[in-house]
Amino acid sequence: MRLTIIGAGPGGYVAALKAVQLGAQVTVIENTEVGGTCLNRGCIPTKALVASIEAIHKAKNFEDLGIDVPEQIVPNLSRIMERKNKVVSTQVKGIRALFKSWGVNLIEGRGMMLTPQKVEVQKKDGSTEIIETDKIIIATGSRPAQIPIFPFDGEHIMSSDDALNIKSIPKSLIIIGAGVIGCEFACIFKELGAEVTMVEMMPRAVSTEDPEISEVLEKELKKKKIKLLTGVKVEKAESQHDGIHVYLGDGKEIVAEKLLVSIGRALNTESIGLETLGIKKGQRGEIAVNETMETNIDGIYAVGDVVGGILLAHVASKEGIVAAYNACGIEKKIDYSVIPAGIFTLPEIGSVGLRQHQAEEKGIKIRTGHFQFRSSGKAHAMGEIAGMIKIVADADTDKILGVHIIGPHASDLVHEGALAIKAGLTARDVADMIHSHPTLAEGIMEAAEDVHGEAIHAPKK
Repeated sequence: MRLTIIGAGPGGYVAALKAVQLGAQVTVIENTEVGGTCLNRGCIPTKALVASIEAIHKAKNFEDLGIDVPEQIVPNLSRIMERKNKVVSTQVKGIRALFKSWGVNLIEGRGMMLTPQKVEVQKKDGSTEIIETDKIIIATGSRPAQIPIFPFDGEHIMSSDDALNIKSIPKSLIIIGAGVIGCEFACIFKELGAEVTMVEMMPRAVSTEDPEISEVLEKELKKKKIKLLTGVKVEKAESQHDGIHVYLGDGKEIVAEKLLVSIGRALNTESIGLETLGIKKGQRGEIAVNETMETNIDGIYAVGDVVGGILLAHVASKEGIVAAYNACGIEKKIDYSVIPAGIFTLPEIGSVGLRQHQAEEKGIKIRTGHFQFRSSGKAHAMGEIAGMIKIVADADTDKILGVHIIGPHASDLVHEGALAIKAGLTARDVADMIHSHPTLAEGIMEAAEDVHGEAIHAPKK
């Protein structure tokens, strides 16, 4: 079976490797670089920057750890960016090596579907090639949404892509949007030395998270002297001689050297042949697919951001695997019931399952359990005591419905919660499991105990 995949991001490249393992002959068409947004302009480069600012943050607090630092800690932006680029380059080479190892045919160019069995590739050298195929997977991803009132110029009014390649640290920065991307960049730029102001239309930061998690994050942002304006719209932004002027819906005006816009993603569905083939779209312009990731056209699948679901790299990868199985004739359905997610702020956030308000909106009677990291011996030893663990459990069955963490290594710890939800475990099941000491994971055990008011290292309720 011949399979052609348009796009080599976390959806496309994973689908390619899985399909080859299943016996398909696979051609991947990529217009920029393998790894897509996640590897080149998203997950990996931002996490490389986060690693640097975490080191800066620790270095600033070395005295608390008993280490004398003779000079002031000064970030070297060019070396930080050089390291970031090296991390990305290494990972890109890794994917290319995997393609070579498994026999995936990579063609660099822009792919457009002509028929369900023909894909045209406009190569970078100007030449054209027609690929004959049996099945197609669309994995073209997304890009930063551009809104007319924020005219990106790449230097003063920036997208998240632009922010990853800055040449100098701005003295002041306004960030539009206090979601995942906005909050991560706020922590990055503040630690590098910029004065940061965030503007968010929603009533709280990271509004997709449990409100208690947002509350803790907002307190930590305040401690860092990151200014957060919530519940306010931006009317317009203008570049003037003294900086970027941002005019708010409440009549106020704020000014900074640079502006970073992080208010969503636009789906890359243009000029790939959707209209020619009659592939259906949803209300938001997303490619409509069923549980097998197949479109309304037999043999054509779509995965990742273009299907408009949860825009996360690991979700795209799982969708790619599901599409690969079905393209190869093995039925498999996507399961979105348990999706852990991480936000790499300082401190980190990890979440999976239902938030408290979501469970209550579904009419589920719940119990919650909490554990504060300040009660953890390991957290104190690390010098990272900010944050907490929250468990949402069904009051009738005791099954764990959600786990929400803000604190050290939250993005790693949350996977114990994901496994518990996937396996249908109860709070007592997790509480009864012996956890190693001293570890941060003990906090999950204690939060599970606290669902029934029985946590050892918590005051009596």
